[in-house]
Amino acid sequence: MKRPLFCLGLAAIFVALWPALGQAPAKAKDGIRTDAENPRYTYRSQHSRDGIGKFYMGREIAHVMGHLGAGWLERPSREVEEKPQTLIRSLKLKQGDNVADIGVGTGYFARRIARVIGPKGTVHGVDIQPEMLELLEKNLGQLGIKNVKGVLGTIKNPNLPVNSIDLALMVDVYHEFSHPHEMLQNICHALKPGGRIAFVEYRMEDPNVPIKLLHKMSQLQVLKEATPHPLEWVETISSLPRQHIIVFKKTAATPVTR
Repeated sequence: MKRPLFCLGLAAIFVALWPALGQAPAKAKDGIRTDAENPRYTYRSQHSRDGIGKFYMGREIAHVMGHLGAGWLERPSREVEEKPQTLIRSLKLKQGDNVADIGVGTGYFARRIARVIGPKGTVHGVDIQPEMLELLEKNLGQLGIKNVKGVLGTIKNPNLPVNSIDLALMVDVYHEFSHPHEMLQNICHALKPGGRIAFVEYRMEDPNVPIKLLHKMSQLQVLKEATPHPLEWVETISSLPRQHIIVFKKTAATPVTR
């Protein structure tokens, strides 16, 4: 699809508006406190009950769905609500691709992707919850799937090799990252030059999407948060009932330190 007009000059606008990262952390004022380690983040005493009180580029970060809610990931209605096969076809995967499923959970998408990329490809299923990776392994074992590997990540790093991934997929998870800048930075390190990253998020622009506000993201917000990274917007796919697929590609290789 054509590049939207609001993308033009986006980086310049955001650089002009965003405070200098080297300044000293501000003291709490009117219930707002700047993160001492990373001034990109602020904390507010008054915030949504659905969020953690931490804000990034004007967006409050949502609570993480814990492993006790894993059954929701496998709900039968998901086939209708999210059309997983339509999503996967939209990603234009190839045989032999290396895919990172960030926030893999129970492997709902990973095991579907595994069939598309074939035995020469690998899905790296990343999660920060060991309990989710245990559920992933159990589900893969029951289905006999061999080309999905569980990876224990951290809140800042997916722990993937540099320049190794053809596509990083994030389905309904990015808005829950407690350290979105660091996490996206390290995902970019893991992408091959020209590798792609796909944000799949419930559409903030559509008030009829029956999801809590903090668990939605607008296309503009995703573009805004991608701007500090070596990413170029490729396309926004609107073929899903409730979500948009916002795709970027990596514009430069990450130097490998030895």
